[in-house]
Amino acid sequence: QVQLEESGGASVQAGGSLTLSCAEIGFIYSYYTVGWFRQEPGKEREGVAAVDSDDSTIYRDSVKGRFTISKDNSKNMVYLQMNNLKPEDSGMYYCAANAPSTRDVAPWALEASEYNVWGQGTQVTVSS
Repeated sequence: QVQLEESGGASVQAGGSLTLSCAEIGFIYSYYTVGWFRQEPGKEREGVAAVDSDDSTIYRDSVKGRFTISKDNSKNMVYLQMNNLKPEDSGMYYCAANAPSTRDVAPWALEASEYNVWGQGTQVTVSS
């Protein structure tokens, strides 16, 4: 059974940095896309960043230049480096996979409905 486990969430002040980690457990797929999503209570889950099997990436506009998604295939890990955090970045952050998939990242990769494997989430709180 494939699973995703997030870690690294914390409470930080605005302007600070965090790195979220996502462990891919039991993945048997050769090609898939991994995305990071976030959700605040009462709001829709929104796509933050995604990376495909060719290491192509896509970001939502509000995090471009501040967030970086990366992966380490040797460790079955995906990371989200977040710099210059803002209070509006707060929320529960989820790692998700669209698997199997050979599609290149495009706007579809920031849509939660495209993903079939989800982690439990890790909380990020940014205070002003």
